[in-house]
Amino acid sequence: MRLTRAALAVAATALAPALLLTGPAFAAGPGTAPATVQAAPSDAAGTPVSELSDDDLRIAILRILADEASGKRVTREANELLDNGTAEQMRQWLETGYPLAQAEDDKVALSRILADPDSGKRVTKEINALLDTGTPQEIRQWLETGYRLAQAEDDRVAIVSILNRPGISDALRAAVQEAIEGTPEEMRYFLEYGQYEVDA
Repeated sequence: MRLTRAALAVAATALAPALLLTGPAFAAGPGTAPATVQAAPSDAAGTPVSELSDDDLRIAILRILADEASGKRVTREANELLDNGTAEQMRQWLETGYPLAQAEDDKVALSRILADPDSGKRVTKEINALLDTGTPQEIRQWLETGYRLAQAEDDRVAIVSILNRPGISDALRAAVQEAIEGTPEEMRYFLEYGQYEVDA
């Protein structure tokens, strides 16, 4: 019996902890095993995409759709497959099409960050290097972890520069000192909101 999209969405949500799609097929480099979907977090071997049932293929694609990292191309192609794709087309996309679509969406994400006027020197420098020579897996890794660290360094510089403002209040000076010691998220909040709340 063929599951409806609504039923699949419920199944994907319920089975999310048990079905983990590993990184893109290109992430491990050439000559490695094909992309796999793990049957359980403790099952290191995983289930090869080629052995998934039709319903499991659809659930894997639904999980990709639910991922916040999925951009426009990934979303468009995944929806087209769920609407009209055959099981073989889904398998092929999970093994090769998904990594290509994700790589394109990631480059678009880099370009958007680069165009943001709030992007500082380190963020800009690292994005330009990635756009010049970065591999798809390096770009994905930077978006997941490197961006946060680069942004934190740029934010720290911006926060310190507040100390150079003429007539800075003692309260704002103390808040700057505290913000510098904060987490990346706390520093970002201080720049966007906190500094204006101090003297309000």
